[in-house]
Formats: sequence, structure tokens, C-alpha cells
Amino acid sequence: MDHRQQQLSHILRQFDDCADFTHKAFPELHADLLYFDHMVDSQKLYREVTAPILSASESELQNALDRLSGARMEADRDIVVAILSGSVALIYREQAYVIDMYNPKGRSISQSESETTITGPHDAFSEPVGDTLSLIRRRIKSSHLKCVRMKVGEISKTDVFLLYVADIVNMHYVDELSRRIRGIEIDAVHDTNMLVQLIDDRPSSIFPQFFTTERPDAIASKLAAGRVVGIMDGSPSAFSAPTSFFEFFTSSDDYYQRWSLGTATRALRFFSFAVTILFTCFYVSVTTFHYEMIPQNLLLTLSESRSRVPFPPVYEALLMELVIELLREAGARLPTKIGQTIGIVGGIVIGQAAVQAGFTSNILIIVVASSAISSFVMPSYIMSASIRLIRFGLIILAGIWGNLGITVGVAYLIIHLCHLTSLGSSYMTPVAPHKPGDWADVFIRAPFKLLKTRPSQAKSPNPARMKMKK
Repeated sequence: MDHRQQQLSHILRQFDDCADFTHKAFPELHADLLYFDHMVDSQKLYREVTAPILSASESELQNALDRLSGARMEADRDIVVAILSGSVALIYREQAYVIDMYNPKGRSISQSESETTITGPHDAFSEPVGDTLSLIRRRIKSSHLKCVRMKVGEISKTDVFLLYVADIVNMHYVDELSRRIRGIEIDAVHDTNMLVQLIDDRPSSIFPQFFTTERPDAIASKLAAGRVVGIMDGSPSAFSAPTSFFEFFTSSDDYYQRWSLGTATRALRFFSFAVTILFTCFYVSVTTFHYEMIPQNLLLTLSESRSRVPFPPVYEALLMELVIELLREAGARLPTKIGQTIGIVGGIVIGQAAVQAGFTSNILIIVVASSAISSFVMPSYIMSASIRLIRFGLIILAGIWGNLGITVGVAYLIIHLCHLTSLGSSYMTPVAPHKPGDWADVFIRAPFKLLKTRPSQAKSPNPARMKMKK
């Protein structure tokens, strides 16, 4: 058996039992085509490869192959990887050519379902990594935007790209992130949100330590701020690092409207965060241990409301919070129109029936509903889910120790946040360490003329990002 037959047999053995694998043989020309039909552009393949081969005689075939825009490859392993990546392998006598014909079938660019905005761009990333890179390059037209390619997964061999702007980014973060990704040993990684859990500083924490988004404009702003961005083939999400806890309270809308409105909206998010984690547990604490904190007029109403409830406030609150989470999860899993109906009608019907049956008080329904609505104000779904989980722990502590339990729970939460890091950078920046200069774009959204420097957390060698001309 000659070298060509050995090479062809070895490659074909790699694709045994692959029903979607295509092998076209041209015995009279001693040529073979190997590819996956659903990963290549069929029309381009016929026009540029198949038709020239069929129309050429054996003596003319070598000239036809030399005109192809393909690369010569010798190693069987490299040929197999190229086929899996969407290329077409052409084996002719002792030679092997690899022609790039990658053209996957994917959805068109659409609006983000999880990060909607009122003003500003409405496009969102899609699964093909080429589309994602195109959307980013369209916004940052600079040769300083660099791209490092890696593969993750022993089986999936998923492409992961690290993007950064040279001369702005701190290369320590690029090197550290690259080291962590290259050190992953796993069979397959299917999504960006799965990847970031493998490279977290503290995987046991419930708080996300990488900022993830589906919005190209948000990623472009992160790159311009000196952060490192990661994207993955097959995932519509991208991540940026390092990140801080307060970054999850910002939204692209903040920068597309007047600074006063952006500041008011951001303040509303911090207020909603406090309501989400404290409102229900404070109700449990007051109604269990601290009746003296309730105004006398409200105390009569509260006593009447709870007179028919057979459960202690902590059980009552946990039950209603659990029902709210069940409705939320059911609404998210059902089709959109049905999910909205379940969320609205189910909440009203169950709440009214629970009050009439004496399972809960009408005041607790208001408290739980206020907490649930406040959690929706968070722009980041992942952070919103983490905060909702914290609420259950604080309710239990309030039911055991009252206000002391809430104080202990909040203190532990603050200590935990101060211990967290993102790529070795403090998660509570710019509060700890104290960086007052960054507060203009954290707790408020100051006018653009005051946002002249990049975030201190990025540790950029070029901190100035704006110079106003007079």
C-alpha cells in the first residue's frame, strides 16, 4: 500500500461511524475529497474545487490544484483537525491540500433577549465566533485590537479567543487569563458561562467573578477601558475581566441617556438591591421579635392580617418566596406568551387564594412581591440570581435571631465580598481599596467630560481616555 492509500485509510478510520462525513473518490484521477457537508459552502466547493477537478484531464490536474487557494499539509493529525474545523481536504497522489470552505448554518444577528435596552444599539452576539469578532471589529477599527486563539476541551476542542487593546491593557491580566484557560483539562466546554466557572478565583462563591454580556457595545466599552475580553465559538455570550461587584449594576442605557437620568437609574438599582435582600427578612424579624419597631396604626393592621395565619413568620415568608421562585422559573421555561400569562395570572390567583385560605397575610404578599420586582431591576441575570439566593439565608437568620441575625448575615456578606478577587484584583474596587476617583462612574454616571481616566482596576499603562479640546 503506497503512502497515499495509507494516509487516506488512516484519515477515514478517524471518521468511522460518522454518518455526516462525506468522502468523494475520483479513482481515474487518483484524487479524494474529504469534508463535512453541513460545515462547508456547497456551492463554493463545487465552483472552486469539484468542477475544476472534473473538467481537468489527469495531465492538467496538477495545474488545477496549484491554482486552488489551499495549503499543503503533511501530518494526518493536522488534516483531521482541519476537516473538523470546516475545511475540505483534497488528497491527490502523494499530496494533501486543505481548502478553507467553512460556512456554518447559523441564525442571523438579532436583539438580545436577556439584556434589552431602550436607547442605543440593539444588535447582539450570535453563536458563530466569526460573527462575534465581526461585531467587535466593526466598533473598534484599530490595529491595536489583538486576538489570541486557544482551544479548550479534549473532545470538543472549542475555539476560545482573548481580545485586548495593546498599549491600553495590562499584559499581566492577559497572561494570567491565558494561563488559566490553557490549564483547563476537561472533555468539553459548551458555553462562556461554563468556561468562566472553570477559571474563577473562588469557584465556591455564588457571586460571578467575570462580567458576561451578549451586547457588542458593552464589550467594546470594556476593551476601551483596558479590560481583557474572552469569546467562545458556539456561545452568544462574551466575558470581560477583571471585574468588580459594582460593575453588575451598570447598564449600557446609562451612557445613552442624559447623565442625570443615568445617575438616578443607577441609584435606583442600588436601592432595589437593598430592598431585594432586606425587605422580606426585615418583615420576619419585626413580626417575630421586634413588634416595638412597628408604628401603632400599622401594628393593628398587621395583627389583624396575621391573626388567621397558623405559621410563624419565617415559615410563611419562606413558603411565599418559594412560590415566587417557582412562578419565575415556570415563566422562564414556558413559551414567551404563555410564560407571561402564568407569571401574572398565577401570581394573582395564588396570592389571593393563599390570603383567603389563611396560609399567609396580605402584607407579606406585598413585601414578597416588592422584593421580587426589585430583583428584576438588576441588569445582570446572573447577579440577580445570586442575590435572590442570599435572601433565603437572611430570612432564616432573621427568623432565628431577629435583627441580630440580619446584622450577622450582612456582615458575613460584606466580609465575603471583600475576600473575593477577579484575576487577583479586588472584587470591591473602588470601595476596597478606596479609589474615590472611580466613584464618578460607579455610584453615579457623571458627565462624559469628567470621565477622563480608565478604571483603576484595569491598571492600564495608559490611564487617560479623554482629552477635551478647548
